[in-house]
Amino acid sequence: MKKPTGILIAIGGAVDKGTGSDLDNSEQHSNKFLEAGILKRMLELLEGNTNRIEIITTASLIPKETGQHYVDAFARLNNKNIGVIHIKNRTDTLDESYKKRLAEAEGVLFTGGNQLRLTSILGGTSILSLLLSRYQNDNFVVAGTSAGAMAMSKVMIYAGGSSEALLKGEVKQSQGFGFIDNVTFDSHFIKRGRFGRLCQVIAKNPTNVGIGLGEDTGLLITDGDHMEAIGSGLVTIVEGNKITYTNIADIENGQPISIENLIVHILSKGRGYLLSKKHLD
Repeated sequence: MKKPTGILIAIGGAVDKGTGSDLDNSEQHSNKFLEAGILKRMLELLEGNTNRIEIITTASLIPKETGQHYVDAFARLNNKNIGVIHIKNRTDTLDESYKKRLAEAEGVLFTGGNQLRLTSILGGTSILSLLLSRYQNDNFVVAGTSAGAMAMSKVMIYAGGSSEALLKGEVKQSQGFGFIDNVTFDSHFIKRGRFGRLCQVIAKNPTNVGIGLGEDTGLLITDGDHMEAIGSGLVTIVEGNKITYTNIADIENGQPISIENLIVHILSKGRGYLLSKKHLD
């Protein structure tokens, strides 16, 4: 299978103010996010002449504010060639001007919010097909933060509280965008104590690798395989291929799950991981 030419950047998100967005308007957060180098790194990866990035705000309940946050952030990095696309429903996906802009951009960033909004609105559309094709065949950067990161994989978590995460049936999954297979992302991972819910996902799908993204932290993925931790926090890798025992198939919903010999790696900035070989790089 051909390796994708494009690059993925999955970002763990920032501080959720309860608005349905990962947006934090404080100057302190904006500076920290820039200092972590994630957005700057994204700009460095663009290979065209325009440095054009389109921000897709579909996941957010406050799309104008969220979009402007990223426009301002990139402006502080001396790139003002940033567009914002507000796709609010499936009818909006038919807008030919949006397709043209995405066909000409060098990168796209999905904001945070609700990942089920992303997949239910963009799933199966010509816009998503265009983005998947560009990622596969072009020098194209696809970034997503919080919900935007969680939707990147083929198997996507869309619900599940942290406190009940190791009770069978408490973690809900659906199909994501499919930019990358054999992984499942979770965001705000350490801040919101989501280790248990990622463990349940991997117990059910041990061929997958679980990736927990801390806040102000990203995972840079090249060739659909090589992963590098970027940003100021931690990336947690959960492997299930060497599980020796789990009771998940035998218990009823609501009962606690046992998992034995789960493998966990913790990566900080600059550390790497090879998905195909399931080992640190």
